[in-house]
Amino acid sequence: MEPDPRPQLRARRTLAGVLAALFAAMLLYRVLHEGHLEQTALFYVGIPAVIAITVALTARARSTTGMVMASITVALALAGPLLGEGIVCLVMAAPLFYLVGAIVGLFIDSGRRGDGNGRMNLFLAPLLIAAMLEGTAASLPRDNEVTVTRATGTTDVERALAAEPRFGPVESWFLALGFPRPLRAEGTGLAVGDTRKIFFTPRRSLGIGAPLEPRSMTLRVSERSPGRVVFAVVADTTVARWMDLRRATFDWRGGELKLTLGYRRTFDPGWYFGPLQRYAVSEAAGYLARTFAP
Repeated sequence: MEPDPRPQLRARRTLAGVLAALFAAMLLYRVLHEGHLEQTALFYVGIPAVIAITVALTARARSTTGMVMASITVALALAGPLLGEGIVCLVMAAPLFYLVGAIVGLFIDSGRRGDGNGRMNLFLAPLLIAAMLEGTAASLPRDNEVTVTRATGTTDVERALAAEPRFGPVESWFLALGFPRPLRAEGTGLAVGDTRKIFFTPRRSLGIGAPLEPRSMTLRVSERSPGRVVFAVVADTTVARWMDLRRATFDWRGGELKLTLGYRRTFDPGWYFGPLQRYAVSEAAGYLARTFAP
């Protein structure tokens, strides 16, 4: 009795579907990269949607959602070495990729089962299109700032700010995921025009054989008044790929240090990256406040 060829045929179709989805995702990445759209929602929503739709059209798997999740996992595993991304980029993007893939996969599975939810698929396309257009046609507000307050106690904050800072260990679990850590700084003084250059841990790309990339940030005193100083960011190779950090305002009047970091969000969709960036900035502000008012 000859073996049933159907399982082998299904396995081949599944493999072909996964490969087709990965190829479509890579092609879309190249198109968006050449068009300088890799920081828009078209990238972070469009790529997982393309993977999901391609799997649904080619794999013919029993569970589209399961195959979509597997394909996205493979795509993320290949993204670091092939595209030269770092671990932070993958960690930040992965939940959004899985969310979009799961939504598309569940809608497709629901429609195939014919359980009465097939009409909901009519709403999927316009919702995805609307989500993908953020950053290309319109966007949520980009300029933001975060303020943290810390009691100064007996600390001479002005003297600490005027000297070269000494950075301690990073205690935040979120920042420890792979964000750059300050190592040392050069520069002193709080007069307008005085500068600081802060050196961070080098960027370690997941690309095969990729060299370490040095990272630093240069700040210049732009405003000065009693009990208050504003540092403007004039050069940044540290977080510039993820956000546009603009300024750091230190106000140590009234027995407490109030630190405000102003930044501009550069990634879309804002409903996803906005809260992530705000939390990261608040953790960074808390770290800096502890550095100058331990």
